[in-house]
Formats: sequence, C-alpha cells, structure tokens
Amino acid sequence: MIGYWDASAVVPLVVGDTKTSGLEAMRKSRTGMVTWWGTVVECASAIARMEREEDLNASEAGRAIKRLSDLRQSWAEVAPAEWLREHAVRLLRLHNLRAGDALQLAAAILASRNRPGSIEFVCLDKRLALAAEREGFRVIGP
Repeated sequence: MIGYWDASAVVPLVVGDTKTSGLEAMRKSRTGMVTWWGTVVECASAIARMEREEDLNASEAGRAIKRLSDLRQSWAEVAPAEWLREHAVRLLRLHNLRAGDALQLAAAILASRNRPGSIEFVCLDKRLALAAEREGFRVIGP
C-alpha cells in the first residue's frame, strides 16, 4: 500500500521519539512513500525549532537533518503546481486548516489521482487528519 506522509509523521522518523519505531515499521511495510515538495522544509523547520527550544542539541539536529536528507531519497514528491495551489485554497474554505496543511492535503489528493480511498494518509496532526478523513482518505495517525 502506498502511503502519503505528512510532515507531522516524517519528523519522528528523523528526530527519534516515542513514535519512531512504530512509524519506521509502518514505513517499511508500505510499498511506497509520497510527500509534498515542501515537506522537507516543514521538517527542517521543526528540527530547527527543537534545537532553538533545546529539545535537540546541535549535534542531534545535524544528525536529524542528515537522516531527513537520506530518507528523502526513498520517497516520491508531489511537485508544486497551479492545480495544487488552487485546490489548497478550496480546502482552506472547507476545513479548519493552516496554509501548509492545506497544501499537504491537496498534494495527497493529487497523489491519489483524486481517489483518496486508494492510498493511506499518515499524519499525527489531529486537525489535518480530520480534514483528510473527511476528504475520503484512510488516515493512519492520532
């Protein structure tokens, strides 16, 4: 089964926390991993925030960025496109989402070829998971 992975589910894969082992097992059991083009930036932002807030030291943050780069080699990315932007704007009107989350959900819809039930949506953000479920995805998450 192909899974669309939101940044909220990718971050634990690279920083290591209580969810890491379960998410890693899930990732390895899937036939493919798809993310949005901006997922790397969202993950790097989360890592930098953890470093600033001293949840990670500089060495740990550097290793997390390296793991993110390595992991990126194994996934497919949905590229930015006009359709994606237009669909994200529509999703903002329908769901209680932030801009980045609307882009993530629009990318997942595009990755599913407008058949959300055909792929899993892996997400640890409750608000985004609810919107994805309402769009018809099988959500794996909170």
